[in-house]
Amino acid sequence: MKRLLLCLLTLAAPLCAATAPNIVIMLVDDMGVMDTSLPFLTDAAGKPKRYLLNEFYRTPNMERLAAKGVRFNNFCAMSVCSPTRISIMTGQNAARHRTTNWINPDNDNAGPQGPHDWNWQGLKPGDVTLASLLQSGGYRTIHVGKGHFAPRAFPAADPSKIGFDINVAGGSIGAPGSYYGKQNFDRPAKGKGKTKRGSHAVQGLEKYHGQDIFLTEALTLEAKAHVSDAVKEKKPFFLYFAQYAVHAPFDSDPRFAANYASSGKPPQAQAFATLVEGMDRSLGDVLDHLDTLGVAENTLVLFLGDNGSDAPLGHQHEVACAAPLRGKKGSHYEGGMRVPFIAAWAKPDAANEHQKRLPIAPNAIQSQQAAVYDMFPTILGLTGVQTPSSHIVDGKKLDTLLTAKPDSGRDEKFLMHYPHSPHRTDYFTTFRDGEWKVIYHYFPTEVSGGSHYQLYNLKDDPFEQNDLAKSHPAELKKMMQGLIAGLEAQNAVYPVEKGTQTPVRPKLP
Repeated sequence: MKRLLLCLLTLAAPLCAATAPNIVIMLVDDMGVMDTSLPFLTDAAGKPKRYLLNEFYRTPNMERLAAKGVRFNNFCAMSVCSPTRISIMTGQNAARHRTTNWINPDNDNAGPQGPHDWNWQGLKPGDVTLASLLQSGGYRTIHVGKGHFAPRAFPAADPSKIGFDINVAGGSIGAPGSYYGKQNFDRPAKGKGKTKRGSHAVQGLEKYHGQDIFLTEALTLEAKAHVSDAVKEKKPFFLYFAQYAVHAPFDSDPRFAANYASSGKPPQAQAFATLVEGMDRSLGDVLDHLDTLGVAENTLVLFLGDNGSDAPLGHQHEVACAAPLRGKKGSHYEGGMRVPFIAAWAKPDAANEHQKRLPIAPNAIQSQQAAVYDMFPTILGLTGVQTPSSHIVDGKKLDTLLTAKPDSGRDEKFLMHYPHSPHRTDYFTTFRDGEWKVIYHYFPTEVSGGSHYQLYNLKDDPFEQNDLAKSHPAELKKMMQGLIAGLEAQNAVYPVEKGTQTPVRPKLP
Protein backbone atom coordinates (compact mmCIF):
# COMPACT_ATOMS: atom_id res chain seq x y z
CA MET A 1 0.00 0.00 0.00
CA LYS A 2 2.82 2.42 0.86
CA ARG A 3 4.48 1.71 -2.47
CA LEU A 4 1.24 2.34 -4.37
CA LEU A 5 0.69 5.60 -2.52
CA LEU A 6 4.24 6.72 -3.29
CA CYS A 7 3.67 6.00 -6.97
CA LEU A 8 0.47 8.00 -7.06
CA LEU A 9 2.09 10.94 -5.36
CA THR A 10 5.22 11.03 -7.51
CA LEU A 11 4.17 12.80 -10.70
CA ALA A 12 7.58 12.33 -12.25
CA ALA A 13 7.77 8.62 -11.55
CA PRO A 14 5.05 6.22 -12.72
CA LEU A 15 7.72 3.51 -12.64
CA CYS A 16 6.81 1.50 -9.62
CA ALA A 17 6.71 -1.86 -11.33
CA ALA A 18 10.06 -3.58 -11.57
CA THR A 19 9.24 -4.09 -15.24
CA ALA A 20 9.36 -0.37 -16.11
CA PRO A 21 10.89 -0.01 -19.60
CA ASN A 22 14.64 0.18 -19.76
CA ILE A 23 16.26 2.60 -22.21
CA VAL A 24 19.52 2.14 -24.07
CA ILE A 25 20.93 4.88 -26.28
CA MET A 26 24.00 3.82 -28.20
CA LEU A 27 25.57 6.92 -29.69
CA VAL A 28 28.45 6.45 -32.11
CA ASP A 29 30.90 9.30 -32.62
CA ASP A 30 31.37 10.53 -36.20
CA MET A 31 29.35 7.73 -37.78
CA GLY A 32 27.46 8.77 -40.88
CA VAL A 33 24.60 7.01 -42.58
CA MET A 34 26.90 5.23 -45.07
CA ASP A 35 29.46 3.86 -42.57
CA THR A 36 27.72 0.49 -42.35
CA SER A 37 26.89 -2.67 -44.22
CA LEU A 38 23.24 -1.96 -43.40
CA PRO A 39 21.70 0.03 -46.28
CA PHE A 40 19.71 3.06 -45.18
CA LEU A 41 19.21 4.79 -48.52
CA THR A 42 16.41 3.54 -50.74
CA ASP A 43 15.57 3.22 -54.42
CA ALA A 44 12.60 4.81 -56.19
CA ALA A 45 10.32 2.08 -54.83
CA GLY A 46 11.40 2.75 -51.25
CA LYS A 47 13.41 -0.46 -50.95
CA PRO A 48 16.89 -0.52 -49.37
CA LYS A 49 19.60 0.10 -51.94
CA ARG A 50 23.17 -1.05 -51.41
CA TYR A 51 26.09 1.13 -52.46
CA LEU A 52 29.81 0.45 -52.61
CA LEU A 53 30.44 1.64 -49.05
CA ASN A 54 27.84 -0.83 -47.77
CA GLU A 55 30.00 -3.56 -49.26
CA PHE A 56 33.15 -2.24 -47.55
CA TYR A 57 31.93 -2.05 -43.94
CA ARG A 58 30.90 -4.96 -41.72
CA THR A 59 28.13 -4.28 -39.21
CA PRO A 60 26.15 -7.51 -38.73
CA ASN A 61 24.76 -6.40 -35.37
CA MET A 62 23.33 -3.22 -36.83
CA GLU A 63 21.66 -5.50 -39.36
CA ARG A 64 20.45 -7.68 -36.49
CA LEU A 65 19.00 -4.70 -34.61
CA ALA A 66 17.36 -3.30 -37.76
CA ALA A 67 15.63 -6.63 -38.37
CA LYS A 68 13.91 -6.18 -35.00
CA GLY A 69 12.84 -2.60 -35.65
CA VAL A 70 12.75 0.44 -37.89
CA ARG A 71 15.58 2.43 -39.42
CA PHE A 72 15.34 6.02 -40.62
CA ASN A 73 17.03 7.21 -43.80
CA ASN A 74 16.34 10.91 -43.23
CA PHE A 75 17.45 11.25 -39.63
CA CYS A 76 19.35 14.48 -39.04
CA ALA A 77 21.91 15.57 -36.48
CA MET A 78 24.02 18.67 -36.06
CA SER A 79 27.18 18.67 -38.16
CA VAL A 80 29.54 18.38 -35.15
CA CYS A 81 29.35 16.47 -31.88
CA SER A 82 28.65 18.59 -28.77
CA PRO A 83 25.59 20.31 -30.29
CA THR A 84 24.02 16.92 -31.03
CA ARG A 85 24.84 15.51 -27.60
CA ILE A 86 23.22 18.44 -25.82
CA SER A 87 20.23 18.25 -28.17
CA ILE A 88 19.72 14.62 -27.15
CA MET A 89 19.89 15.57 -23.47
CA THR A 90 17.60 18.62 -23.73
CA GLY A 91 15.23 17.94 -26.63
CA GLN A 92 16.25 21.31 -28.08
CA ASN A 93 17.75 22.39 -31.36
CA ALA A 94 21.32 23.65 -31.04
CA ALA A 95 20.22 27.09 -32.23
CA ARG A 96 18.15 27.28 -29.04
CA HIS A 97 20.55 25.80 -26.49
CA ARG A 98 23.37 27.75 -28.19
CA THR A 99 26.09 25.13 -27.96
CA THR A 100 26.49 25.44 -31.70
CA ASN A 101 30.07 24.16 -31.96
CA TRP A 102 32.07 21.28 -30.54
CA ILE A 103 33.39 22.27 -27.12
CA ASN A 104 37.11 22.79 -26.88
CA PRO A 105 38.03 21.48 -23.41
CA ASP A 106 40.22 24.46 -22.52
CA ASN A 107 39.51 27.44 -24.79
CA ASP A 108 36.49 29.29 -26.15
CA ASN A 109 36.50 28.16 -29.78
CA ALA A 110 33.83 30.46 -31.19
CA GLY A 111 36.11 31.33 -34.12
CA PRO A 112 37.44 34.72 -35.24
CA GLN A 113 33.94 35.98 -36.14
CA GLY A 114 31.93 33.61 -34.00
CA PRO A 115 29.28 34.83 -31.55
CA HIS A 116 30.68 35.87 -28.19
CA ASP A 117 27.48 34.76 -26.43
CA TRP A 118 27.33 31.20 -27.73
CA ASN A 119 27.10 28.55 -25.02
CA TRP A 120 30.71 27.39 -24.79
CA GLN A 121 30.13 26.22 -21.21
CA GLY A 122 27.58 23.67 -22.44
CA LEU A 123 25.36 21.97 -19.89
CA LYS A 124 25.35 23.03 -16.25
CA PRO A 125 24.22 21.45 -12.98
CA GLY A 126 20.50 22.07 -12.58
CA ASP A 127 19.77 22.09 -16.31
CA VAL A 128 16.82 19.98 -17.41
CA THR A 129 18.30 16.89 -19.04
CA LEU A 130 16.98 13.54 -20.12
CA ALA A 131 19.23 11.92 -17.54
CA SER A 132 18.09 14.11 -14.66
CA LEU A 133 14.41 13.59 -15.48
CA LEU A 134 14.76 9.82 -15.71
CA GLN A 135 16.80 9.87 -12.51
CA SER A 136 13.98 11.71 -10.76
CA GLY A 137 11.61 9.10 -12.16
CA GLY A 138 13.39 6.26 -10.40
CA TYR A 139 15.81 5.16 -13.09
CA ARG A 140 19.40 4.08 -12.57
CA THR A 141 21.11 6.44 -15.00
CA ILE A 142 24.37 5.11 -16.44
CA HIS A 143 26.82 7.08 -18.58
CA VAL A 144 29.53 5.10 -20.34
CA GLY A 145 31.93 6.64 -22.85
CA LYS A 146 32.29 10.09 -24.32
CA GLY A 147 30.68 13.03 -22.54
CA HIS A 148 31.81 16.30 -24.15
CA PHE A 149 28.99 18.25 -22.49
CA ALA A 150 31.17 21.02 -21.00
CA PRO A 151 34.77 22.30 -20.84
CA ARG A 152 37.32 20.81 -18.47
CA ALA A 153 37.07 23.53 -15.79
CA PHE A 154 33.26 23.40 -15.53
CA PRO A 155 31.21 20.99 -13.41
CA ALA A 156 29.23 19.31 -16.21
CA ALA A 157 32.42 17.99 -17.74
CA ASP A 158 31.54 15.20 -15.30
CA PRO A 159 28.22 13.69 -16.47
CA SER A 160 27.34 12.81 -12.86
CA LYS A 161 26.65 16.51 -12.37
CA ILE A 162 23.81 16.52 -14.95
CA GLY A 163 21.75 13.55 -13.84
CA PHE A 164 23.82 10.40 -14.23
CA ASP A 165 24.18 8.17 -11.19
CA ILE A 166 27.21 6.54 -12.76
CA ASN A 167 29.87 8.00 -15.02
CA VAL A 168 32.44 5.79 -16.68
CA ALA A 169 34.99 7.50 -18.94
CA GLY A 170 32.98 10.65 -19.59
CA GLY A 171 34.81 13.98 -19.48
CA SER A 172 35.53 17.13 -21.43
CA ILE A 173 37.51 15.53 -24.24
CA GLY A 174 36.00 14.95 -27.66
CA ALA A 175 38.40 12.23 -28.74
CA PRO A 176 40.54 9.65 -26.96
CA GLY A 177 44.27 10.10 -26.80
CA SER A 178 44.56 6.47 -27.83
CA TYR A 179 42.33 3.43 -28.20
CA TYR A 180 45.01 1.14 -26.76
CA GLY A 181 45.02 -0.01 -23.17
CA LYS A 182 48.77 -0.55 -23.42
CA GLN A 183 49.08 3.21 -23.98
CA ASN A 184 46.71 3.92 -21.06
CA PHE A 185 44.22 5.36 -23.60
CA ASP A 186 46.51 8.39 -23.86
CA ARG A 187 48.37 9.82 -26.79
CA PRO A 188 52.10 9.14 -26.88
CA ALA A 189 54.36 12.09 -26.16
CA LYS A 190 55.64 13.81 -29.31
CA GLY A 191 58.83 15.39 -28.13
CA LYS A 192 59.63 17.22 -24.95
CA GLY A 193 57.11 19.94 -24.16
CA LYS A 194 55.16 19.48 -27.41
CA THR A 195 52.32 17.30 -26.17
CA LYS A 196 50.97 17.35 -22.65
CA ARG A 197 50.24 13.78 -21.69
CA GLY A 198 46.98 13.30 -19.91
CA SER A 199 45.07 16.13 -21.58
CA HIS A 200 43.40 13.67 -23.97
CA ALA A 201 43.55 10.54 -21.84
CA VAL A 202 40.26 8.73 -21.27
CA GLN A 203 39.58 8.98 -17.54
CA GLY A 204 38.17 6.33 -15.23
CA LEU A 205 39.56 3.26 -16.97
CA GLU A 206 42.75 2.93 -14.95
CA LYS A 207 42.12 -0.74 -14.20
CA TYR A 208 42.67 -1.46 -17.90
CA HIS A 209 45.94 0.47 -18.12
CA GLY A 210 48.80 -1.55 -19.52
CA GLN A 211 46.48 -4.28 -20.73
CA ASP A 212 46.19 -5.54 -24.28
CA ILE A 213 42.62 -4.28 -24.64
CA PHE A 214 40.95 -1.92 -27.06
CA LEU A 215 38.98 1.06 -25.73
CA THR A 216 35.70 -0.07 -27.31
CA GLU A 217 35.94 -3.42 -25.55
CA ALA A 218 36.81 -1.88 -22.19
CA LEU A 219 33.78 0.40 -22.38
CA THR A 220 31.56 -2.52 -23.33
CA LEU A 221 32.67 -4.50 -20.29
CA GLU A 222 31.87 -1.50 -18.09
CA ALA A 223 28.45 -0.98 -19.66
CA LYS A 224 27.51 -4.61 -19.17
CA ALA A 225 28.65 -4.61 -15.55
CA HIS A 226 26.61 -1.56 -14.60
CA VAL A 227 23.51 -2.84 -16.38
CA SER A 228 23.91 -6.11 -14.46
CA ASP A 229 24.04 -4.19 -11.19
CA ALA A 230 20.85 -2.29 -12.02
CA VAL A 231 19.00 -5.48 -12.93
CA LYS A 232 20.23 -7.22 -9.77
CA GLU A 233 18.88 -4.33 -7.72
CA LYS A 234 15.58 -4.41 -9.66
CA LYS A 235 16.06 -0.86 -10.92
CA PRO A 236 14.91 0.28 -14.35
CA PHE A 237 17.96 1.63 -16.15
CA PHE A 238 18.87 4.27 -18.68
CA LEU A 239 22.15 3.35 -20.34
CA TYR A 240 23.67 6.18 -22.37
CA PHE A 241 26.49 4.35 -24.12
CA ALA A 242 28.43 6.99 -26.04
CA GLN A 243 31.15 5.26 -28.00
CA TYR A 244 34.43 7.09 -28.53
CA ALA A 245 34.60 5.11 -31.76
CA VAL A 246 34.67 5.91 -34.60
CA HIS A 247 36.32 9.29 -33.93
CA ALA A 248 39.97 9.89 -34.83
CA PRO A 249 42.69 8.91 -34.02
CA PHE A 250 42.17 6.08 -36.47
CA ASP A 251 43.86 3.42 -34.35
CA SER A 252 43.35 0.03 -35.94
CA ASP A 253 41.40 -2.43 -33.81
CA PRO A 254 43.57 -5.57 -34.10
CA ARG A 255 40.57 -7.83 -33.66
CA PHE A 256 39.31 -6.86 -37.12
CA ALA A 257 42.30 -5.60 -39.10
CA ALA A 258 42.57 -8.73 -41.26
CA ASN A 259 39.06 -8.16 -42.61
CA TYR A 260 40.21 -5.07 -44.53
CA ALA A 261 43.82 -5.88 -45.40
CA SER A 262 42.96 -6.78 -49.00
CA SER A 263 40.31 -4.09 -49.51
CA GLY A 264 42.56 -1.82 -51.55
CA LYS A 265 41.63 1.08 -49.26
CA PRO A 266 44.33 3.32 -47.69
CA PRO A 267 45.61 2.27 -44.24
CA GLN A 268 43.67 4.99 -42.41
CA ALA A 269 40.43 3.97 -44.13
CA GLN A 270 41.08 0.36 -43.16
CA ALA A 271 41.68 1.43 -39.56
CA PHE A 272 38.44 3.44 -39.62
CA ALA A 273 36.59 0.34 -40.79
CA THR A 274 37.99 -1.64 -37.84
CA LEU A 275 36.62 1.02 -35.50
CA VAL A 276 33.22 0.63 -37.15
CA GLU A 277 33.29 -3.15 -36.81
CA GLY A 278 34.47 -2.94 -33.21
CA MET A 279 31.60 -0.61 -32.38
CA ASP A 280 29.23 -3.09 -34.03
CA ARG A 281 30.65 -5.94 -31.96
CA SER A 282 29.98 -3.83 -28.89
CA LEU A 283 26.36 -3.40 -29.95
CA GLY A 284 26.03 -7.15 -30.35
CA ASP A 285 27.58 -7.77 -26.94
CA VAL A 286 25.08 -5.41 -25.31
CA LEU A 287 22.15 -7.07 -27.08
CA ASP A 288 23.41 -10.50 -25.99
CA HIS A 289 23.78 -9.26 -22.42
CA LEU A 290 20.20 -7.99 -22.33
CA ASP A 291 19.06 -11.44 -23.45
CA THR A 292 21.18 -13.17 -20.82
CA LEU A 293 19.78 -10.94 -18.08
CA GLY A 294 16.21 -11.63 -19.21
CA VAL A 295 15.35 -7.96 -19.72
CA ALA A 296 15.50 -7.68 -23.53
CA GLU A 297 11.72 -7.53 -24.06
CA ASN A 298 11.52 -4.61 -21.62
CA THR A 299 14.40 -2.65 -23.18
CA LEU A 300 14.10 -0.03 -25.90
CA VAL A 301 17.30 0.39 -27.91
CA LEU A 302 17.98 3.57 -29.88
CA PHE A 303 21.11 3.50 -32.03
CA LEU A 304 22.48 6.56 -33.86
CA GLY A 305 25.47 8.61 -34.93
CA ASP A 306 26.14 12.12 -33.65
CA ASN A 307 27.05 13.79 -36.97
CA GLY A 308 28.01 12.89 -40.50
CA SER A 309 30.87 10.61 -41.45
CA ASP A 310 34.50 11.48 -40.85
CA ALA A 311 35.80 8.50 -42.81
CA PRO A 312 39.20 9.30 -44.38
CA LEU A 313 37.97 8.79 -47.93
CA GLY A 314 38.10 11.72 -50.31
CA HIS A 315 37.37 15.43 -50.41
CA GLN A 316 35.26 16.95 -47.66
CA HIS A 317 32.82 18.73 -50.00
CA GLU A 318 32.47 16.07 -52.66
CA VAL A 319 30.76 12.71 -53.04
CA ALA A 320 33.37 10.60 -51.29
CA CYS A 321 33.33 9.33 -47.71
CA ALA A 322 29.51 9.29 -47.56
CA ALA A 323 28.96 8.36 -51.21
CA PRO A 324 26.49 8.75 -52.80
CA LEU A 325 25.75 11.61 -50.38
CA ARG A 326 27.89 14.70 -50.68
CA GLY A 327 30.14 16.07 -47.93
CA LYS A 328 31.20 14.85 -44.51
CA LYS A 329 31.28 15.88 -40.85
CA GLY A 330 31.40 19.65 -40.44
CA SER A 331 30.17 20.42 -43.95
CA HIS A 332 26.88 21.94 -45.06
CA TYR A 333 25.90 19.00 -47.27
CA GLU A 334 23.79 15.98 -46.32
CA GLY A 335 26.88 13.86 -45.71
CA GLY A 336 27.62 16.15 -42.76
CA MET A 337 24.23 15.87 -41.08
CA ARG A 338 22.57 12.58 -42.09
CA VAL A 339 23.15 9.84 -39.53
CA PRO A 340 22.03 6.25 -39.01
CA PHE A 341 19.11 5.81 -36.63
CA ILE A 342 17.61 2.48 -35.58
CA ALA A 343 14.86 2.01 -33.01
CA ALA A 344 13.94 -1.45 -31.76
CA TRP A 345 12.86 -3.39 -28.73
CA ALA A 346 15.80 -5.63 -27.89
CA LYS A 347 13.43 -8.60 -27.99
CA PRO A 348 10.18 -7.92 -29.83
CA ASP A 349 7.10 -9.22 -28.03
CA ALA A 350 3.69 -7.97 -29.15
CA ALA A 351 2.17 -8.99 -25.81
CA ASN A 352 4.56 -6.87 -23.75
CA GLU A 353 2.83 -3.95 -22.04
CA HIS A 354 5.54 -1.44 -22.96
CA GLN A 355 5.71 -2.61 -26.54
CA LYS A 356 1.95 -2.22 -26.79
CA ARG A 357 2.40 1.38 -25.68
CA LEU A 358 5.20 2.01 -28.17
CA PRO A 359 4.90 -0.48 -31.03
CA ILE A 360 7.82 -0.60 -33.46
CA ALA A 361 7.56 -2.09 -36.93
CA PRO A 362 10.05 -4.91 -37.60
CA ASN A 363 12.54 -4.78 -40.46
CA ALA A 364 11.09 -1.50 -41.72
CA ILE A 365 12.38 1.75 -43.20
CA GLN A 366 11.02 5.20 -42.35
CA SER A 367 11.70 7.93 -44.90
CA GLN A 368 9.98 10.83 -43.18
CA GLN A 369 12.45 13.33 -41.77
CA ALA A 370 13.22 13.33 -38.03
CA ALA A 371 16.05 14.59 -35.85
CA VAL A 372 18.10 13.90 -32.75
CA TYR A 373 16.03 16.11 -30.44
CA ASP A 374 12.94 13.95 -31.15
CA MET A 375 14.32 11.21 -28.91
CA PHE A 376 13.77 13.30 -25.77
CA PRO A 377 9.94 13.51 -25.89
CA THR A 378 9.68 9.97 -27.25
CA ILE A 379 11.55 8.44 -24.31
CA LEU A 380 9.79 10.58 -21.73
CA GLY A 381 6.42 9.76 -23.29
CA LEU A 382 7.13 6.04 -23.04
CA THR A 383 8.29 6.21 -19.42
CA GLY A 384 5.61 8.65 -18.30
CA VAL A 385 8.18 11.03 -16.85
CA GLN A 386 7.02 14.64 -17.08
CA THR A 387 8.99 17.55 -18.55
CA PRO A 388 8.84 20.81 -16.56
CA SER A 389 6.43 23.21 -18.24
CA SER A 390 9.12 25.91 -18.30
CA HIS A 391 11.45 23.78 -20.44
CA ILE A 392 11.00 24.34 -24.16
CA VAL A 393 11.19 21.16 -26.24
CA ASP A 394 11.76 21.39 -29.99
CA GLY A 395 11.50 17.65 -30.55
CA LYS A 396 8.31 15.78 -31.33
CA LYS A 397 7.40 12.22 -30.47
CA LEU A 398 8.48 9.57 -32.93
CA ASP A 399 5.67 7.19 -31.93
CA THR A 400 3.85 7.11 -35.27
CA LEU A 401 7.04 7.08 -37.31
CA LEU A 402 8.27 4.05 -35.36
CA THR A 403 5.37 2.06 -36.82
CA ALA A 404 6.86 2.83 -40.27
CA LYS A 405 3.78 4.87 -41.15
CA PRO A 406 3.81 8.55 -42.12
CA ASP A 407 2.90 11.12 -39.47
CA SER A 408 0.79 13.87 -41.01
CA GLY A 409 1.00 15.85 -37.77
CA ARG A 410 4.73 16.49 -38.17
CA ASP A 411 6.37 19.01 -40.40
CA GLU A 412 9.58 18.00 -42.15
CA LYS A 413 11.74 20.93 -41.16
CA PHE A 414 15.29 20.79 -39.88
CA LEU A 415 17.45 23.77 -38.97
CA MET A 416 21.21 23.35 -38.50
CA HIS A 417 23.09 26.44 -37.35
CA TYR A 418 26.89 26.72 -37.33
CA PRO A 419 27.98 30.35 -36.75
CA HIS A 420 31.64 29.36 -36.24
CA SER A 421 34.96 28.57 -37.86
CA PRO A 422 37.23 26.90 -38.69
CA HIS A 423 35.77 23.66 -39.97
CA ARG A 424 35.01 22.07 -43.31
CA THR A 425 32.43 24.79 -43.83
CA ASP A 426 32.51 28.06 -41.89
CA TYR A 427 29.69 30.33 -40.68
CA PHE A 428 26.60 28.75 -42.21
CA THR A 429 22.99 27.77 -41.54
CA THR A 430 21.06 25.07 -43.38
CA PHE A 431 17.30 24.68 -43.45
CA ARG A 432 15.34 21.72 -44.77
CA ASP A 433 11.61 21.94 -45.43
CA GLY A 434 10.16 18.93 -47.17
CA GLU A 435 12.03 18.25 -50.39
CA TRP A 436 13.83 21.61 -50.37
CA LYS A 437 17.07 22.59 -48.67
CA VAL A 438 18.71 26.01 -48.50
CA ILE A 439 22.17 26.85 -47.19
CA TYR A 440 23.04 30.38 -46.14
CA HIS A 441 26.72 31.35 -46.01
CA TYR A 442 27.24 34.42 -43.84
CA PHE A 443 30.57 35.22 -45.49
CA PRO A 444 30.65 33.87 -49.06
CA THR A 445 33.79 31.98 -50.08
CA GLU A 446 34.96 29.61 -52.77
CA VAL A 447 33.16 26.83 -50.88
CA SER A 448 29.83 28.59 -51.49
CA GLY A 449 30.66 29.61 -55.06
CA GLY A 450 31.06 33.20 -53.94
CA SER A 451 27.35 33.40 -53.03
CA HIS A 452 25.38 33.65 -49.82
CA TYR A 453 22.95 31.05 -51.11
CA GLN A 454 22.76 27.45 -52.21
CA LEU A 455 19.43 25.75 -52.94
CA TYR A 456 18.75 22.07 -53.61
CA ASN A 457 15.70 19.93 -54.27
CA LEU A 458 16.48 16.74 -52.37
CA LYS A 459 13.70 14.78 -54.05
CA ASP A 460 15.02 15.35 -57.56
CA ASP A 461 18.65 15.80 -56.55
CA PRO A 462 19.31 13.84 -53.34
CA PHE A 463 23.07 14.06 -53.77
CA GLU A 464 23.15 17.89 -54.04
CA GLN A 465 24.72 18.33 -57.45
CA ASN A 466 22.51 21.04 -58.94
CA ASP A 467 22.39 24.41 -57.17
CA LEU A 468 19.01 26.02 -57.97
CA ALA A 469 19.55 29.31 -56.13
CA LYS A 470 19.70 31.38 -59.32
CA SER A 471 17.11 29.48 -61.35
CA HIS A 472 14.42 29.29 -58.63
CA PRO A 473 14.30 32.74 -56.99
CA ALA A 474 10.78 32.36 -55.60
CA GLU A 475 11.61 29.08 -53.86
CA LEU A 476 14.89 30.52 -52.60
CA LYS A 477 13.10 33.47 -51.02
CA LYS A 478 10.49 31.22 -49.43
CA MET A 479 13.13 28.93 -47.97
CA MET A 480 15.19 31.84 -46.66
CA GLN A 481 12.09 33.23 -44.98
CA GLY A 482 11.70 29.88 -43.23
CA LEU A 483 15.37 29.82 -42.24
CA ILE A 484 15.26 33.33 -40.79
CA ALA A 485 11.99 32.66 -38.96
CA GLY A 486 13.43 29.47 -37.45
CA LEU A 487 16.54 31.24 -36.16
CA GLU A 488 14.52 34.07 -34.67
CA ALA A 489 12.03 31.69 -33.02
CA GLN A 490 14.90 29.89 -31.31
CA ASN A 491 16.66 33.10 -30.27
CA ALA A 492 19.80 32.09 -32.11
CA VAL A 493 23.16 33.84 -31.90
CA TYR A 494 24.95 34.98 -35.04
CA PRO A 495 28.45 35.52 -36.40
CA VAL A 496 29.79 39.03 -36.00
CA GLU A 497 31.36 41.69 -38.21
CA LYS A 498 35.13 41.43 -38.24
CA GLY A 499 36.68 43.20 -35.26
CA THR A 500 33.31 44.00 -33.67
CA GLN A 501 30.49 42.36 -31.73
CA THR A 502 27.87 43.43 -34.29
CA PRO A 503 25.75 40.39 -35.24
CA VAL A 504 25.56 39.45 -38.92
CA ARG A 505 22.07 38.16 -39.63
CA PRO A 506 21.01 36.32 -42.77
CA LYS A 507 19.60 38.43 -45.59
CA LEU A 508 16.71 37.71 -47.88
CA PRO A 509 17.69 37.44 -51.55
